Amino acid sequence: MLDVESFRTYCLSKKAVTESFPFDEYTLVFKVGGKMFALVSLDAPDFSVNLKCDPEKAIELREEYPDNIKPGYHMSKIHWNTITPLGKISEKMLQELTEHSYNLIVDSLTKKIRLELGL
Repeated sequence: MLDVESFRTYCLSKKAVTESFPFDEYTLVFKVGGKMFALVSLDAPDFSVNLKCDPEKAIELREEYPDNIKPGYHMSKIHWNTITPLGKISEKMLQELTEHSYNLIVDSLTKKIRLELGL
């Protein structure tokens, strides 16, 4: 899952996920309930992904993996990380971080929307 196609397949396997290009033709965005949880640039030389993250966990991750996890590029630096999974970030860890991002968004949805989406 350390490439765009594998990451895309993983994201779309999650319940009620949609994909779109709302900003430009190079930024693939994954949403649940109309809210973003992951963004991938298709024109970057190396695979990287922006994921939502709990602010305290984001700081811990950036300190533990300074070369691979940085404040979100073009995003709120408090709530988003840019992950470049070359080297120390395993496929399993990237899946866990993606799951965390997805769950943060699902938990932020209203009960009505969660029920409509079957979440």
